[in-house]
Amino acid sequence: MNNNFPKYPAYKPSGVEWLGEIPTHWETLSNKYIFRLKKNRVGKKFGDYVLLSLTLNGVIKRDMENPQGKFPAEYDTYQEVSKGDFIFCLFDVEETPRTVGLSDSDGMITGAYTVMQPNDNFDKGFLYYFYLNLDADKRLKPLYTGLRNTISKENFFSFKTFVPLFEEQTAIAQFLDRKTTLIDQAIGIKEKQIELLKERRQILIHKAVTLGLNPDVKMKESGVEWIGEVPEHWEVIANRGLFDERNEPGNATLNILSVSIHTAVSSEELSDEENLRGKIRIDDKRNYKLVKPNDIAFNMMRAWQGAIGAVRVDGMVSPAYIVAKPKRKVNADYLEYLFRTKDFIGQMDRHSKGITDFRKRLYWNEFKQLKITFPPIEEQNAIVNYIYSFSNKITNAVSLKGKEIEKLKEYKATLINSVVTGKIKVF
Repeated sequence: MNNNFPKYPAYKPSGVEWLGEIPTHWETLSNKYIFRLKKNRVGKKFGDYVLLSLTLNGVIKRDMENPQGKFPAEYDTYQEVSKGDFIFCLFDVEETPRTVGLSDSDGMITGAYTVMQPNDNFDKGFLYYFYLNLDADKRLKPLYTGLRNTISKENFFSFKTFVPLFEEQTAIAQFLDRKTTLIDQAIGIKEKQIELLKERRQILIHKAVTLGLNPDVKMKESGVEWIGEVPEHWEVIANRGLFDERNEPGNATLNILSVSIHTAVSSEELSDEENLRGKIRIDDKRNYKLVKPNDIAFNMMRAWQGAIGAVRVDGMVSPAYIVAKPKRKVNADYLEYLFRTKDFIGQMDRHSKGITDFRKRLYWNEFKQLKITFPPIEEQNAIVNYIYSFSNKITNAVSLKGKEIEKLKEYKATLINSVVTGKIKVF
């Protein structure tokens, strides 16, 4: 924390261990003097309200025309929210990423949440930062009851908030608005830089696996619309000419591997948490399929999202996967880079069978018909080495930006904590 900020002239014990001392003139008030409980159900008029959600990014409006996530069949039990109302999640507090929000719009929210309105002689911005700070470290833990870490209304209203005079509350809120806006803008710039770095990596990978490394090489038409031109000496081959389907059974000594849309094929045993279907552990592995290094494996149900990759260790995979065994000399890493390009994922999506995304499957008969670019093995190796080299540099740059973002977030949290607890004076 910047030591240039002054301290208050005098402090007194707060009576709270984590808080320590507070400015002498600050009051400790029970929440029953600060908040009023609201419980106005929308009933059959729910169509007149905007649906709100409490998220890590605050209280947001849900898009009813392009819904994502779960929506109830009816909203009769939802409750009214007015601009300036507080929304608290007072159950599963320890597990919930964000348990407090200040709504900047009218709408409705699930009746499971608690909607409160602060009294007129309290600044809403100050109270929001105060409870955002408490939520960051789950400092309301002494109020929990029951297995679901619930805070009863009685416990919440008896909890004491530490408040300065109204004018000081407003000054603190305005200061934090300015500072956190600047910090959030800096974070946003770095997040955009990360996205641009990742986009650049994908562009370079796509160019390398479809055009090669020699910018002066003679080109030819591939005859495949999505591929376009390729180096003249490269093959354009259907997967059936390159792979056979592997259907050999696995055995109990082998690790169970998984295929992710994010990291392709794992090289480690599937975790206990992942090895669950519903709430039943999958112990019967008689139908699991053998995989060996250099195989290509993909999840039939997630191929349209890019769940495909090269196998690097002996193991076995779920019957929901297809295993393609190369019948020619290949660099499986080259194939993984190619198969995970946006264009090829689009082809897997287009050839998947099913009506909806959740029912679509890419079967072997469809996969083997897809055409790919296939350079000589020496070029495959060179392309993989080239991608590995620049990917490492980009990964390091992304990691550095990520660390800078974490430091900004830590500074923001420390600043809010120091200001709303009176450790520093900002007006």
